[in-house]
Amino acid sequence: QVQLAESGGGLVQAGGSLRLSCAASGGTFSSYTMGWFRQAPGKEREFVAAIPYRGGGMHYADSVKGRFTISRDNASNMVYLQLNSLKPEDTAVYYCAAAFWHTITAVNQEMSRDYDYWGQGTQVTVSS
Repeated sequence: QVQLAESGGGLVQAGGSLRLSCAASGGTFSSYTMGWFRQAPGKEREFVAAIPYRGGGMHYADSVKGRFTISRDNASNMVYLQLNSLKPEDTAVYYCAAAFWHTITAVNQEMSRDYDYWGQGTQVTVSS
């Protein structure tokens, strides 16, 4: 059982940056593919980025490609999401998620239903 806790959200002006962190505990962190998802008011949860258990091979939603960067530190059980060039449409609650590495492939890495563990979320608000 893995517990995830996000932090780092806040209010930022358009064009600004934030760094989200997700601390994992209670499991073998290096065995999990990690993902970030977000949910805006009135909208469905959507995929943002994923990173395989060994790192490398990151995958991004088209809407954030070139602006967001996902990374992980297996030694400290942390995963990060660097958000640059933020836009008002990036406003959402951002969630960290984990899935056993062997259950996630290039086919389903964007599917929230295939992730096993979720954090409580952190709010990101981008003002225009």
